[in-house]
Amino acid sequence: MPTVGPGVREIRIHTGLDHRVFYVAKFTEGVYVVHAFEKRTRKTPKPYLELARDRFRALVMKRRTDNSTER
Repeated sequence: MPTVGPGVREIRIHTGLDHRVFYVAKFTEGVYVVHAFEKRTRKTPKPYLELARDRFRALVMKRRTDNSTER
C-alpha cells in the first residue's frame, strides 16, 4: 500500500462484507496494524488512507525517537 507508506501491506478479508487491514511487518520487533475497517465502497475512502498514513508516520517517528535514546 504505497499510498500509505513504504512497506505497508493490505489484507483483504471477504465475509458477507469486505474488511481491510493495513499493516507493517518489516520491523523486527513485531507487526504493526495501522488501520482496520469495513469497506463499503469500491474505492477506499480518502480519510481512511489519511488516517493510516498519519499513524504510519507516527510509528516511524516513535521508532526513531526510541532508537536514538537507546544509544
